[in-house]
Amino acid sequence: MKIRFFYDGVKYRLKKVKYIKDYIAKVIREERKIPGDLSFIFTDDGKIRELNREFLEQDGFTDVIAFDYGDGEKVEGEVYISVDTVKINASNYKVSFRTELIRVILHGTLHLCGYRDEDAEDAEIMRKRENELLKMFLEG
Repeated sequence: MKIRFFYDGVKYRLKKVKYIKDYIAKVIREERKIPGDLSFIFTDDGKIRELNREFLEQDGFTDVIAFDYGDGEKVEGEVYISVDTVKINASNYKVSFRTELIRVILHGTLHLCGYRDEDAEDAEIMRKRENELLKMFLEG
C-alpha cells in the first residue's frame, strides 16, 4: 500500500503528510476495504477542466475527480484536486483552505470506497459520512 501526493503546476504543498496518509488508510479500513495504491494529484482548474471534458464528458470546473482502479475490496486509484476551486469553495463556505482541502481529500477517498453522489439521496449519505470524517480529523 502506498498513498502518494503529487503536485502538478501548483505552488501549494501539503503539510502533516504522514498524519493525512494514516488517516486516509484508517478511513478506508473503517469502510471495510483494503488500502491499496492511491495517488492524490493537486493541480489547477485548467487541468481539472481538461480531465472533466476528456473522461466525464462535462465542460466545467470541479474541485475533485476520482479515478477508481480498485477491485471492490482493495481501494486503488487517482484523485485529482483543483487547488483553485478548493480556495474558492473555502471562501464561499467560510472555512479555512486546509479544512476544505481535507474535505475534498476525504470526498475523493469515499468515491474510491464506493460512495456516489449523482442523485440527492446518495449525495446526502456521502455528505453525512464526509462530515463525520472531517470532524474526527479536525479533532484528532
